[in-house]
Amino acid sequence: MFSREKLMKLIIPMVIEQLLAVTVGMADMIMVSGAGEEAVSGISLVNSICVLLIMAFAAMASGGSVVVAQLIGAGDKKKACEGANQQMFICILLSGVLTVVALLFNRQILKLIYGNVDELVMKNAITYFYIVACSFPFLATYNAGAALFRVMNNAHISMVMSAIMNGINIGLNYILVFKMGMQVSGVAYATLVSRAVAATVILTMIRKQTLPVHIDKYFRFGWHPDMLRKVLSIGVPQAMENSMFQIGKLLTQSLISGFGTAAIAANACANTVEMLADIPGSAMGLALVTVVGQCVGAGRYDLARGYVKKLLKITYAFLITLNIILFILAGNIAGMYNLTELGTHYALQLIRYHSICCMAIWPLSFTIASVLRSAGDAKFTMTTSIVSMWIFRIGFAYIIAKGLGMGVLGVWIAMTIDWAFRAVMNTIRFHGHKWETKAVVKASVSSMPDKKAAAAS
Repeated sequence: MFSREKLMKLIIPMVIEQLLAVTVGMADMIMVSGAGEEAVSGISLVNSICVLLIMAFAAMASGGSVVVAQLIGAGDKKKACEGANQQMFICILLSGVLTVVALLFNRQILKLIYGNVDELVMKNAITYFYIVACSFPFLATYNAGAALFRVMNNAHISMVMSAIMNGINIGLNYILVFKMGMQVSGVAYATLVSRAVAATVILTMIRKQTLPVHIDKYFRFGWHPDMLRKVLSIGVPQAMENSMFQIGKLLTQSLISGFGTAAIAANACANTVEMLADIPGSAMGLALVTVVGQCVGAGRYDLARGYVKKLLKITYAFLITLNIILFILAGNIAGMYNLTELGTHYALQLIRYHSICCMAIWPLSFTIASVLRSAGDAKFTMTTSIVSMWIFRIGFAYIIAKGLGMGVLGVWIAMTIDWAFRAVMNTIRFHGHKWETKAVVKASVSSMPDKKAAAAS
């Protein structure tokens, strides 16, 4: 089903796309860092909340793409288009609701979570949150459209769109922050405009009726309860999993905020580098939605296992190479953020600790989880994630960081203990056979390729 050439055409654009996506956060932080640690900290605090809200509609995009991928594998393109319509509909609806909530309760949300932070940090956070919240519907539309292109094996489109979005964002950052002195609001407006442009373009493209999978030309998404249930059966558990994950990060972020501005800024710097370090694994997770989803839709679990093992080896090779480089360059990276001497010291600790753990644990914790979700086993990954989050990431963070006095580094140690638990649970599940019974689309006999022919490919 997927030759080596086909896999490379799918994976390489996704790696480039993830790299481009991370540069948005890095550009925001680096460009605004001239305004001081308070500006960096304010953006960092809001981004943690935004990620929590964004994960909800991102999970629906992911759930829809799993269903569409399985339908493509089963050879039912008419139903795949129906699934695409439901995916786009639920993403736009949910993101609109979250935008209203964010705008109405901006101050209350920030003060509830970060009530004890410096007054100037809070002022910057409020400004940034109001503007960025308006971009949620645009980002949801872009995510849904990009996910559909990926499951059609056309990762090139989402890569190009990511490049355009990043180019606009960085260009506007330069104009608004450096030339017009808008600082935090300039960074926020740049993000808003770049997401609006990307959403408009991708929505125009995914309406083309000549595509194998597309949405309705006149946006008549319709209401298909059975298809919506399939999308929600993957999307809701993933949304719960992602939400619990981000709530855990918010709680630990609140803990970190009590360690002072230097710790908050160092954590913001390290979080941005963390996203860069995880790029090969994140890209492979997206690729596996297409690969595993289509194999499962065709009823070929033997092929799915073979592709997963092959791609997992590639993931480790990329992660090890990248994180060795980041470990060596940690000092140079931290120096770009204009941190204080103490903030730089903390940032170096976090970046290097993360690089070591990322090389060893990350793929088994998160890439394998993508495999299970792509096969329809989303409830298992949700349960594992929630249990691990509350016991290890949150519970141990307070014990190690506060109880043992290890500060911000203690929070990151607890995070990697959480990774280790997930890695063990996901690996055991993958080597079993229960996940092979969770497909939301049942393969028809006609859609199952001949094993000898598939092996030859």
